[in-house]
Amino acid sequence: MTEAVLRTRKLRKEFGKGDGRVRAVDDVDLAVDAGETVAVMGPSGCGKSTLLHLLGGLQRPTGGEVELGGRRVETMSERALARLRRDRIGFVFQAFHLMPELTAVENVEVPALLAGRSPRAARTTALDLLDQVGLADRTGHLPSALSGGQRQRVAIARALSTEPLVVLADEPTGNLDSAATAEVLRLFDRLHRAGQTLVVVTHDARIAATADRILSMRDGALVDQTVLAGAA
Repeated sequence: MTEAVLRTRKLRKEFGKGDGRVRAVDDVDLAVDAGETVAVMGPSGCGKSTLLHLLGGLQRPTGGEVELGGRRVETMSERALARLRRDRIGFVFQAFHLMPELTAVENVEVPALLAGRSPRAARTTALDLLDQVGLADRTGHLPSALSGGQRQRVAIARALSTEPLVVLADEPTGNLDSAATAEVLRLFDRLHRAGQTLVVVTHDARIAATADRILSMRDGALVDQTVLAGAA
């Protein structure tokens, strides 16, 4: 880990006006190195998901800077920001957000197709990723025919389909039972070992334990950091 892939400086997000104004993210300074896994933990409502949305360009900050791969995110046009999200960031959400009318392989290949890859290349990549997440025998299944853990593994494969600089995951085990959580836990640990840069918002200590660092968040601010044993 030598170079920050993702960085924020005095990042701030406010909602509301006047006396009702709430600062959801409060002057956050953060640097995530290439190949690093960072877990963000804290009580509900402390700003974890808002921070992740700012990192991924899903929301615009009120103030401060977000830099991804050396490029300032918050100054981009909507068009450029959409391209950045499509090509350089993988998203994994608690609710999966798979397209119900598409099969597993079709869901995974969508980002690559949108990025301009040929149908053949996109399909080859999608099949390979589904094999990597243990779903080679479920490629033609619709999401409705998959378990919760299988759907989340499809979502993770989809997040990897454009070889993103960083994967941002928001409570990736929040809707899963213990067995499915264990499946996703093993997959995140494998991604970490493979050198994928990950930022994971989670309440699950088992997911956080796969990280290099755990950041604690309270009232919109990062208040503590734990470097886990074995982290570089």
